[in-house]
Amino acid sequence: MADKRFHLAWFMNFTPDEWREPFGQGGDPWDGQFYVEMARTLERACFDYIMIEDKLMVPQTYGGSSKASLNHGMMVPKHDPAPLAVAMGMATSRLGVIATMSTMAYPPFLLARLCSTIDSLTKGRFGWNIVTSAEDLMAKNFGMDRLPPRDQRYEMADEYMEVVGKLFESWEPDAVVLDRDAGVYADDTKVHTIDFEGKYYKVRGPLNTVPSPQRKPLYVQAGASPKGRDFAAAHADSIISVASGVADMKRFREDIRARAEKAGRDPDSIKVMFCVTPTLGETDAEARAKYERMLSSEHFIVDTLASLAAITEIDFAKYDLDKPLPEKLVTNGESGTLDKFQQWGSGKTLRELVYDGGGGLVSSVELVGTPDTVADRMGEIMEEVGGDGFLITTPVLRVSRRFIVEIADGLVPALQKRGLARTSYAHEKLRDNLLEF
Repeated sequence: MADKRFHLAWFMNFTPDEWREPFGQGGDPWDGQFYVEMARTLERACFDYIMIEDKLMVPQTYGGSSKASLNHGMMVPKHDPAPLAVAMGMATSRLGVIATMSTMAYPPFLLARLCSTIDSLTKGRFGWNIVTSAEDLMAKNFGMDRLPPRDQRYEMADEYMEVVGKLFESWEPDAVVLDRDAGVYADDTKVHTIDFEGKYYKVRGPLNTVPSPQRKPLYVQAGASPKGRDFAAAHADSIISVASGVADMKRFREDIRARAEKAGRDPDSIKVMFCVTPTLGETDAEARAKYERMLSSEHFIVDTLASLAAITEIDFAKYDLDKPLPEKLVTNGESGTLDKFQQWGSGKTLRELVYDGGGGLVSSVELVGTPDTVADRMGEIMEEVGGDGFLITTPVLRVSRRFIVEIADGLVPALQKRGLARTSYAHEKLRDNLLEF
């Protein structure tokens, strides 16, 4: 009998929790305990991994200032994901933890060393979400006036991946011998410099960390543009995507698999995870009412547009909410996100674009109803798409304990009952669990 199971992961930010709502926690999660508790809950629900997004600046695109972002707690404050990944990983035993780190911010040696260290601390459950960054404001924090053009950033990132790959292999698998009698910790003949000198990077090596349990972290990427898809298909173990409906999900996965084959990779080794934002209730009507309340919230439109402005560097505050966008917008920022949002040629007003799909930003399909209704729908979608799983998040990336429990103790059991989600982990390491089915 064919395995119907698909993978489950979670997309989050190390930002304030849902601090404005009745079931929020007050917006002060900075000691990490709220998110550590969240990780334990998701492990109980047998999620594959939890991914922590990141940005390296205080946004000020929306309205030409940082007011909306700071007043609303949108995209800022945002704390460093790597230490939180360590805390979550050391508080769990099977859940994968993914941290976002930019190739424009970390020298390759520093990133490889950090990844190796965290993978050891988590016993083989660490992953790196690879980003090239998309904001000129970020560039100004790292000695640049602006980011290079997107195509050049991907060219740099391809070379970056070559460097870190060589660093992860700079210790042979059996280099650590721990021979107490001979007094030898590591065999010096099995640790090698890499002596890399390319167009953008020059690194001697070797790493000064021992090989970690996975040797290299799980690579996660979210390329949406043609260049981004080629990069993801060449390097990623898991690809995250926000599609526009089931047909678009299927097209995206088939396109990635074709690009992977062209790059000489086994497409089954790449797991495509589609972002969704389920809205659950005890009845379908209750869930629908909750969804409509969310869309009609006084903060929802500004939160959504401020978030979108931060990652695309388009100031949506200057456009009329009740008119279509006057022109097709282009950016050196996150172009795939922008193109999905603006739906150029649809004739929809800016307000309608925000409402579309619960914000039009993080949900590939609408999932509203009871746990049973949503579980059935998720099963139908995966059967049509062909795989590989869902990346669950919230519309504006704020999360509450209530939402976490609704997913872990409501939706996941309904999926498990249908044979659609795992009920236990078969392996200790993240990559092995992701490749199980």
